[in-house]
This record gives sequence, structure tokens and C-alpha cells, in this order.
Amino acid sequence: MNAIAAIVIGMSIILAAVIFAFVGNLLQDTERDPNAGKIDRLTQQLAQQDSEIRGLRSELNTLKGQMADVGGRVMELEKAPPPEPAQTAPVINPQAIQQTEPSPLFTDQFGGMAPREEEGNLTEPMQLAKKRFNENVIRPTPAVLRQILGEPRSTYSTTCAPVTNPKLLHALETRDVGGIRLTMIRPALDSLQQIMARLKKEEPDIYAAIGTAGALCARYVRGSAKSVSSHAWGAAVDLTLKKNLDNMGDNSTQFGLVVLAEFFNEAGWYWGAGYSREDSMHFEVGEALLRKWAAEGKL
Repeated sequence: MNAIAAIVIGMSIILAAVIFAFVGNLLQDTERDPNAGKIDRLTQQLAQQDSEIRGLRSELNTLKGQMADVGGRVMELEKAPPPEPAQTAPVINPQAIQQTEPSPLFTDQFGGMAPREEEGNLTEPMQLAKKRFNENVIRPTPAVLRQILGEPRSTYSTTCAPVTNPKLLHALETRDVGGIRLTMIRPALDSLQQIMARLKKEEPDIYAAIGTAGALCARYVRGSAKSVSSHAWGAAVDLTLKKNLDNMGDNSTQFGLVVLAEFFNEAGWYWGAGYSREDSMHFEVGEALLRKWAAEGKL
């Protein structure tokens, strides 16, 4: 019994202490000022507004300084002398300008142009070895060209004339190829473009020197009054080096044309140096290539 009594007395003491502490805290809460929280919040807001006011005053002072600088610059500009009026460029009469660029040799009916010639022989001639070239490449005769492409026009002369055959007109195209503008049958231009691309890569100096003396030209062969030139079908092109024409019929050629001939022969073109009357600047589509295009429906 004594042990139980001791436990009861101990628990009573602990409970009394807890109750005393709780009642003490409760009494403190009832004694606190109910407006204390509001006062704290107002104090914080006033401090924040005061900080913002100080920041605005600082910005205002900065703006005043900038305005003073602008005012000083305006006064300097007002005191400076006025600028001199700009001089207008003189009016030039186009008719008074001398033409320094000669006109091209000719322009075909579609705008294909041939460049001007330069005076003087800018390429070294060399003797031809005809047997080295045109191997397995046959020149298409006018009869073959008529069979595949039709008659370009009804009459011819020794000067260029427009093509009138509707079928041939449909097959012709004008295009810039390797820096020269040519009118030829469409697949010939495609082939020529491939040749020029290879030439530019492998022989850039010769590529840069290439010009033309014309492509499409419905006329007789030079020196003939009955044989129609392959130029009339847009199947041939005359090429120059450094705008210098190769002399026809002298059995010699510019060495750069020999290099060109190798590229054209490999692509199926015939080189005019193989004619009985040598024409080294002349390159035309070979018969086999022409028939191949016709079979493929490209003409």
C-alpha cells in the first residue's frame, strides 16, 4: 500500500506542475496587446516604402544629370556653323560615253551570243595528228540529221537564218554553259555541260580560256553553196581559246583545242579537225550519240 500511495502522490505532483504551466501561458496570452501584430506589419510596410522612395530619388538625380548633358550638347550644336550643302553628282549623257566593248559576232534568233575576237594569236599553233582523234566517232551527215531532226528551214544561204521547223524548234534550248550562252538541241547542251564540268576540274586554265564563235546557225557549210552545216540543227558549236579563232584549213591547231578534242571525243562528239578541210574549232554531236538520244525520246 505504501508503494501505491507513493506512486499516486508522484503523479499528482507532476500533473499539478503541468496544469500550472498551462494556466501560466494562458494568462500571458490574455494579457498580450491585440494590436501588436498590426503595428509590426505597418512598421515593415513603412520601411519598404522608405527604401523605394530613396531609389526613386536616386533615379531622378540621374535623369537630371542626363538632361543637363543633352542641354549642353544642344547649345553646342546651335552655336556651330551650318553644314555645307551636299554636292550633287553631275548628270552624264549616256550618248557621250564611248563604247569600249565591241559588239559580238552575231546573236542567234534565241539570244545565243558569240564573244568578240581579240587581235593577235594568243595560243600556240601545233601540227595536227588527225589519226589520234575521232576514233569510233562518226560525223552525222546532213541526211542523218534530216532523218532525225527534220529540215531546219526551206532555204539557205551563206549567212545565218532562223530555224522554222516546228519539231526542231521544240528540241532547241538556249542556255549558259561554262560561261558562254548557246542555243543547241537540248541533249547536246546537257552533254556539253558535263564536258565543261569535267574540263573545269581537270583543265581549269583551258576551261577559263574557252569562248565561242557560235552554235545555232542555219546556213551552208563555209565555202559551199549546197551542203547544209550541222550548225543549222543546233548540233555543233565552234569554240575559241582566249577569244582567238583558229585558222581554218591550215592543218594546224591551237594546242588547247587538242586537249578539248580528247574530252569531246570521249563524250561521243566529233572534232572538226578530222574534216578534209581542217576546222579545229568545230565540235559536233557524233552520229551514234545523236541516234541514242533519238531512241531515248530526247529529241
